[in-house]
Amino acid sequence: MRVVIVRRLPKASFSMDVYADGLVSGLKAVRPDWEIIELTPNSYSLTNKKTSWLQGIEKYYQRYWRYPATVKQQVADIFHIIDHSDAHIVQWLGGNQQPVVVTCHDLINFIYPENIQDQAKLPLVSMTAWKYAIKGLKQSDRIICVSNHTAKDATQLLHTPTERLKVVHNGVEPDFYPLPAEEIAAFRQQQRLTPNTLCLLNVGSNHPRKNVATILQVLEILNSQGMDVHFWKTGADFTDEQKTFIQKHNLTPCITYLGKPDKNTLRQIYNAADILLAPSIYEGFGITILEAMACKTAVISSNATSLPEVVGDAGILVEPLDVQAMVEAIQRIQQDSHYHQQLIQQGLVRVKNFTWEKAAAQVAEVYESLLGLQRDDSLQQSRV
Repeated sequence: MRVVIVRRLPKASFSMDVYADGLVSGLKAVRPDWEIIELTPNSYSLTNKKTSWLQGIEKYYQRYWRYPATVKQQVADIFHIIDHSDAHIVQWLGGNQQPVVVTCHDLINFIYPENIQDQAKLPLVSMTAWKYAIKGLKQSDRIICVSNHTAKDATQLLHTPTERLKVVHNGVEPDFYPLPAEEIAAFRQQQRLTPNTLCLLNVGSNHPRKNVATILQVLEILNSQGMDVHFWKTGADFTDEQKTFIQKHNLTPCITYLGKPDKNTLRQIYNAADILLAPSIYEGFGITILEAMACKTAVISSNATSLPEVVGDAGILVEPLDVQAMVEAIQRIQQDSHYHQQLIQQGLVRVKNFTWEKAAAQVAEVYESLLGLQRDDSLQQSRV
């Protein structure tokens, strides 16, 4: 079988790169006899000589015309568009007769339109383009949803029949694993943390739904109580409003922004932190939770949207805006080493349920069902 994976522009979305890389590696592992073709759009040839509006026109031309035309020229048994924001390409493939699958990660822009307003220079244009792309989901042959919550949103917001949806949870990359104690100690020392300092961590963007403001309120309380605590932030930097809060409450000495680390450094950060704080108000999945668990880092997350699906019984779930509940959860972990270790062990067990091979096997079955293929699993296992 020849499968064309339609990717995003490299580095346009870190999470989409992780998803595409994981899915492709998984498919190659579970269906080694298939031909997997990865398509990637050309980089926008933007130069400093062009005005911002010309750059914008070129970007939209590349994404909504040139790249779809390139995809349409491909010969394949099945197409898989790995990001719902590119679902407009489905409309270009309508006359090809080959099945088209799209992965829907979330529909947050319907629920929190300010998500686009915070990112785009022209929010109205970006929202219009996004809604145009999302229409393609309705024309696809199957929609892969990364969580039951995303499937629920697709049913309610897009009026998609449930039989056209398939929930396939994301996997966690094998690059995230526990490191030796000596390496962890050396990294913490490099970051000027004492062995007794409780290190909190948040990984990802800084959109309002990520709820970083609540983490800062929690940190302010813990610091005022005299707890030896430090907060690491990776991904997007703090907003101006958050920086003002940090300065006002004298939190600068107990906060470090670690930028956007590469994978090896991120693995060290997860291992060296004691607790991942992921109190998002909305998430389509929440892959940082799995990465933390794989590195033996305890998790405190919110009980909102898809996050309970990911956390299960291997972390602490709180109301996303309940500052006191989060403070108490951190205090319990800090004061009860047995409970802390219990969370770590449950996390290691939990994360084993989320592999890219398992996800890819389910996606492959979707492809096969659309093509009317029957699979001899015993034969496949003998090949593997």
